[in-house]
Amino acid sequence: MVAPLSPQTREIVKACVPSLSAKGLDITHEMYKRMLANEEIRNLFNMSHQKDGEQPKALALAVLAYAKHIDHPGSLQGMLERIAEKHVGLNILPEHYPYVGKALLGAIEHVLGDAATPEVMAAWAEAYTFLADVLINREAQIYGDHESQLGGWVGWRRFKVAERISENDHVISLVLVPEDGKAVMLHKPGQYLSFKFNIAGHGPQRRNYSISSAPSNESYKITVKRHDKGVVSNWLHTSCDVGAILEVSAPAGDFYIDEASERPIIFLSTGVGLTPMISMLEELVVKTTDRSITYIHGAHNVQSDIFADRIKELASRNVLKADLFYTIEEPQEQATNITFHKGRITLDWIEATLDPEAIYYICGSMDFMRDTVERLRALGLPKDQVRYELFGSASDPYLAVASA
Repeated sequence: MVAPLSPQTREIVKACVPSLSAKGLDITHEMYKRMLANEEIRNLFNMSHQKDGEQPKALALAVLAYAKHIDHPGSLQGMLERIAEKHVGLNILPEHYPYVGKALLGAIEHVLGDAATPEVMAAWAEAYTFLADVLINREAQIYGDHESQLGGWVGWRRFKVAERISENDHVISLVLVPEDGKAVMLHKPGQYLSFKFNIAGHGPQRRNYSISSAPSNESYKITVKRHDKGVVSNWLHTSCDVGAILEVSAPAGDFYIDEASERPIIFLSTGVGLTPMISMLEELVVKTTDRSITYIHGAHNVQSDIFADRIKELASRNVLKADLFYTIEEPQEQATNITFHKGRITLDWIEATLDPEAIYYICGSMDFMRDTVERLRALGLPKDQVRYELFGSASDPYLAVASA
């Protein structure tokens, strides 16, 4: 049980909201500068998100959201659950938290200067300890759940690439089996795997990739797009062959189907954001659900729509209806239960086709995610009907705002 925050601490933290709004990014940049000086802590992070500024921005928004909701931290449950799942995927442990706390408090004191009075610093120390304890407790529960499952594990486990599939010129799929030959835990469709790489010339790297297959006790499959400047994606495409050994953390993430609901399901994705959707779809097919399923996807062209044939097959069997958007071409073919569109998925189209009873599962680029979630919220859909995941990203700059 985590002890509640004192009234004085809550008042002081709330009073800091204007300063966090104005200087939050300065604080988090300074915080990361301090944290990353420690090699053990630095190796936990996806350093590409330091270069593009995404992790400091994500943390600044999260700290601001925490300060704004300090009186009712329970309202941040969605945000905290997402952070806990990310931490478990990366094998964050209780002993890492003091380093983070020291860096955060030092950064606040450095950036706020004279405004960082002893009272302010004491309040933030208490607020950080409270938040750390909440996350540590939740993460311990998740680790325990993983360990108790058939094929479950905690920490890094060695997996072998059993199959390599070229989906197109820019996308590959890798089928992974455990090196020890034992079972693997069933993932929740929509979850991701976290990987630890040590690539020559680039040092330790951490990445998350959505699982693109139905749950199995034998293997996982990930589908990876090659990015021109992507250290890990390039290595996977050029150097990761059948037989390669990868270090993998147990499936994690809070982006999965609400099986208790009977609401219609709408999958809405762009690009390689379809990977968790395919995992969800395959599970729904196995369970032969009676729920209405709509699949909406945007791609550059037919060739880049890597799972189009599977979608056509499911549509022909009346499992789902689909709207497929292609930026540079509109297929002339006809397909049962599929409507083809030329161009991008627009917010106006989403609004015009809104199903207020459906649960929307959304995955795509950051801008697409942010704009779509904002529009659906503005149209009156509650949080539990708008679910999303940023694929392939260790942090989510929109996390704090969208979840709070």
